[in-house]
Parts: sequence; C-alpha cells; structure tokens
Amino acid sequence: MRAAPTILHLDMDAFYASVEQASKPSLRGKAVIVGGLGPRGVVATASYEARRFGVHSAMPTAQARRLCPNGAYLIPRFTLYRQVSDVVMAMLRELSPLVEPLSLDEAFVDLEAGGVAFDSDSARATGERLRADIRAATGLSGSVGLAGSKMLAKVASEEAKPAGLLLIEPGTERELLAPMSVRTLPGVGPATGEHLRRAGITTVGELVEAGEDELVRMLGRAHGAGLYRMALGVDDRAVVAERDAKSVSVEDTFDVDLHDRVRIRGEVQRLADRCVTRLRGSGHSGRTIVLKVRRYDFSTLTRSETLRGPTDDPAVVREAAARLLEAVDTTGGVRLLGVGVTGLADYTQEDLFAQSLAAGPEAPDTANTANTANMAEGTGGAGGADRTGAAAGGAGPEAVDGAAGAPGAPEPPGEPQEAPERRWAAGSDVRHVLYGPGWVQGSGVGRVTVRFEQPGSEPGRVRTFRVDDPDLEPSDPLPLVGDSTG
Repeated sequence: MRAAPTILHLDMDAFYASVEQASKPSLRGKAVIVGGLGPRGVVATASYEARRFGVHSAMPTAQARRLCPNGAYLIPRFTLYRQVSDVVMAMLRELSPLVEPLSLDEAFVDLEAGGVAFDSDSARATGERLRADIRAATGLSGSVGLAGSKMLAKVASEEAKPAGLLLIEPGTERELLAPMSVRTLPGVGPATGEHLRRAGITTVGELVEAGEDELVRMLGRAHGAGLYRMALGVDDRAVVAERDAKSVSVEDTFDVDLHDRVRIRGEVQRLADRCVTRLRGSGHSGRTIVLKVRRYDFSTLTRSETLRGPTDDPAVVREAAARLLEAVDTTGGVRLLGVGVTGLADYTQEDLFAQSLAAGPEAPDTANTANTANMAEGTGGAGGADRTGAAAGGAGPEAVDGAAGAPGAPEPPGEPQEAPERRWAAGSDVRHVLYGPGWVQGSGVGRVTVRFEQPGSEPGRVRTFRVDDPDLEPSDPLPLVGDSTG
C-alpha cells in the first residue's frame, strides 16, 4: 500500500458500444448492443441506454432482444476497437513506463514511476488531464480510479462510472469498502458470494467483522487470508508492464451444429489461415498448434501438436490442424471450432519444410465439459482480448459472433457453381460508388439496407439495395476523429 494515490486505473465506458455510437451518429443516445447476432450469439457490450432495459454482457442475444426489442444489434468490429485502444494505450505510456493492460479498454498505470504524480493533488490533475485527452483524441469517455493500490484503484473507477473520476485517499479505504457487496472484491465470484451469503456475510464490512480465522475456516487458508486482507483494503501488488503474448487463437461458434465432415475440415482450414494472419500481425511465430472442438453436448476437446521449430507458415499450420482433427470424433455435431498457436517466438526457423512430418498428435489436453476454459486470444499490443469477450463465456472476441455466412463444403468438381449470395452483417462498414461510406442496418430477402453517415456527420439517409448491387462494397472502418473522407 502506498501513502499517496498514485496508482491509476482507466476503464473505458461501454467501450465497444461507445465506439459504435461515436462512429454511427444516428445511434448516439440510443440502445446499442454489440455481440453475436445468430441464435447462439452472446452480448459482448451494451450501451448504458440498453442497460436500462436489463441488457448486460454475457447475456444471450436472444434474451437481450426480448428485453430491448428496439435496440440496434451490431456485430463487433475488432479492427476499429484495436485501433482506438492503441491510441488510448499510447497516451497511458506517455504517463509512465509501467502500464499494465488488462484488456483493450482497461489498464493500470503507475503514475509515480512516470514522475507525473506524487500526492493526491498531482494524481487528480493527471487523471483529469488524461480523461480530457482521451475525449479529444477519440471522442470517447473513460472512467478513472486513483488509489494507493491496484484493487482500490479498480474499485474507484467502477464507482466513478460513467465518465467520472474517483480518488480514494489513503486511510479512508475501510470506510469506503465497508458498505460494498463482497462481490466487489477480486476473487469473489458467484459461488464464493453465495457461500458467504449463507453464512450471513454480504458486505465487505461484514467480512472484516467475521475475522480472518472464520474466513480461513470457511474458505481455506490461502483464499480466506487473502480475502480478509482485501477487505481491509490491503493490496501490495505492483503494476507490471505488459507481458509478451503467450498464444494467438481464433474460434467460431456456429448457429447450427456442423455434421458434414468435409464442411468441418473446411472450417478448420479457414480458421488456421485466420490464426496465421493474426500471428504474423503480432510479429510472432509458434511451435505448438492447438485445435479446439466443442461438440453438440457442450463437451470440449483440445488437441495439440508441437513442431520441430516455430513457424508462421499457413500451410504448416493447416496441415497440423487437419491432422489434429482426424483424432477427434465429431459424430453428433460440432458447435464450435478453434485453432491456436502457442509457444510463441519472435523469429521463424527457415527450414520448416519437414515440419509437416513431425510426430503425431499429443495426448488430449482436455476432454471436459463446457466449463473448460476457451482458448484466449493474446496478440500483445493493447493487452489481448477485451474483457467483455471473456465475460461472454471466456472466449476470445471472435467467438461472440456466429458463423453465419461462413463458406460451406465445396461443390463436386465439374459441376456448375452458383455465386453465393453476398451477406451483409448488421453494423459492418460499406461504401457505395455514388453515396460514399455507410453501414449496414440490416439485410434479408435479397435486400440490404444501408445508412450513409460517418463519424462527425449528421445522422444520414437510409437506402436499400439488392444484396448483389455491384456499386456496394465492404469497406474498412473510418477513424472516429479526424479525416473521414478517405
């Protein structure tokens, strides 16, 4: 614990949804829900307007639609979220060399290590300046907590939401924490919270009153003693600069279980290519290829194969993933597939041609039920996956959306193939030859509806086109602030 509140915690407000509102003027002040749009979709983030209807992250999208039928339901646009996150994280690194990102939208900063704050006044001034700078650079709001420890700084930022700043003066921790729910403390999840409730303990103050010995009796030595210290406001953890990525992975959840083995193989190949694209983008290569399969009954299997050296060759990763798939029984159907690479390195061994002849798949890592942890995305940069993606079941952000529109099994050779109908997901960026940039409001029965507007503009007009209109093309996201005409 520090004698001055020089640990800062920044948490961007409803990050995904706020980015969508900032980039789509017609959605400002309205309920926006970002996540998977298919029957098995999960809410990643809901705007504050949507939260008034009871919508929250990790909720099934179908349930959210019942609670908030008039909300705007959009797919995530992680390319844009990462761009905005990079801007924010760069601002934090200007304050201190010790920045510990927790997700795309959340980080701790050691202000004392950066020489920008040594007492309450300088810490508050730094926090207010940071919030203003973020607003100017991105158009978004963030909440700031300042305290003498990481735990208290995070509690403060949560209390400051939305768009606020709270500084906890050293010496006032116990008074502030006492009336709060035990769920406020790190490590107190639903199970522990229910266990404490049955013992008559619902607030942090009641934890302190129970005493360390009672908590150790109830929860065990490590958990009980640690929880008692946190209830007292004691947290000596240091801010640790971001660590290198440990793995890179992608996965898809399918709206309808896949049964066709050819289709499953095709999806694994497609995921392998996406994984390598992300691997190369992070400047890494890796030695261990991991395949994840969640079956129709929610049982989750992972298989892995370690190569002779690190690679970022898509052919090598595809071949390894295909071998791993051969060892998995997909009878009954598959609802989720994932491909990952671990054992990362910042170089690639040159002579990797023979890697496809490496030893066969290793023994199964897991063969558990659906509570098996999903493969985590971790490509460095702004700290890996956004925490709301993790809240939606632990999956990396690519898992929140269903695989609607994914390519199906190839047609037999020699038969005529019809061009597949173009699919336009709600919220995706487009550009029209005549009308310029816009975004998809919805599509169906051969039509797509587009609203033509961009960041900083007035709410735009809505127009409808055929899904195969040659003048309408997918587009990259426009920046939230600055020139949006390109």
